[in-house]
Formats: sequence, C-alpha cells, structure tokens
Amino acid sequence: MHTIDWNRTPLIPAIAQDESGTVLMLAYMNKEAFERTLATKEVHYFSRSKNRIWKKGETSGNTQKLLRLWIDCDSDCLLLCVQQKGDACHTLNRSCFFREIMSDGVVQDEEDNMNKQIATYGILDTLYHTLCARKTADPAQSYTAQLFAKGENTIGKKIVEESAELAFALKDKSKECVTHEAADVLYHLLVGLASVDVAPEHVFSELARRLGTSGIAEKASRKT
Repeated sequence: MHTIDWNRTPLIPAIAQDESGTVLMLAYMNKEAFERTLATKEVHYFSRSKNRIWKKGETSGNTQKLLRLWIDCDSDCLLLCVQQKGDACHTLNRSCFFREIMSDGVVQDEEDNMNKQIATYGILDTLYHTLCARKTADPAQSYTAQLFAKGENTIGKKIVEESAELAFALKDKSKECVTHEAADVLYHLLVGLASVDVAPEHVFSELARRLGTSGIAEKASRKT
C-alpha cells in the first residue's frame, strides 16, 4: 500500500480478471476502496459517476472475491484476480468487453440483455446507462445522439416542451395520455442528466435527504 502515491494519483485504474485470465472489467479505486478491498477481500471501487465508494455487486449480487492483487511498475495501475459471482458487466454480460470493433469500424454487439438489466437494476438506471452509451452514436441513426449533438439548449427546450404536454394531459384527466407524456418527460429528463453526467442515484439521494422535511423549510434553507 505504501508504494502508491495517493496524493499524486487519487484514483487508480483497477483491471479485474477471473481465474481463467479473462478480463472482466476496468474500474477505479481510491485509497478507501483499496483499503476496504484488502481488509474484507470483497472488491470495492470508487464510482466516478456516483461519486462514492461502491462494493461490486451491491445491487446485482454479482460480487467479486479478491484472490490475488498486482500493481504495475509505475505503481499507478492495479490488476486483480477475482472470483466472480454471476456476470461482471452492468449489462449482465460476463465481461464488460463484449463489443468487438470490426475491421470496417462497426461495433458488433453480443446478445441484448435489456430485460435482465431492467429486472436487476430497474428501468430508470438501465435507461440512463443506455442513454449514456448513445453519446458516441451516429446522430443520423439515433434520436438520443441527435439531442446530445445539439447540446443543452435543445435538451432543455425538449424538457420544457414535454413537461407542458404532461401538464395539459393532467388537466384533461386522461390516464393514458398522462402515462405517455410522463414517459416522454422522464426520457428527456434522463437525457439532460446524462448530458452533465448526473446519475439518477444522485437525484434519489437528494430526495431521500429531503424526505420528512417540510417543503417550505427545505426551500428556505437553499442558498440563493
């Protein structure tokens, strides 16, 4: 541990492979995640999107037990040999490296595990990560990619537009219309969150913080 200069490199890449040598994933560790991993033999990482320590598999149950640990010659990259329970990737593929780039540059995906992802992580988190993946998609082929390409002004206008349509649907008291318009609002809201790398968990944490607090008092406590 003392060979790592955490002040120089607060986050260190950590590559996990299973006992067969198959590379499962790449994540990051800070000092606390590193120490928790050594102490518990349960692999912990630092999530840059959630800005917190997370135990691998805390939501999915697909945990990693540390078997061996190496550090590279510059002391700024870790290689873990782990006993992987279930699938390593949040897409519920065995490895995060399941998309092959063909000679013509086209990315070839393996089996789509969308339904399994929804069952494991919930629709909002699954949709958020799907939208994040669209940032690098071809705008000519993806509406989401078009929104990202046009930027925050277009994304913001769409959120306002869809929210207004939801408000009118509420006034008309049509449950079917309210459902459809609410789905449009949530979709565009998640696009907005993804555009600034704010995960739904950040919003959930803020809602949890406010729970049980008077709305009037909460608003009064905010800085101008």
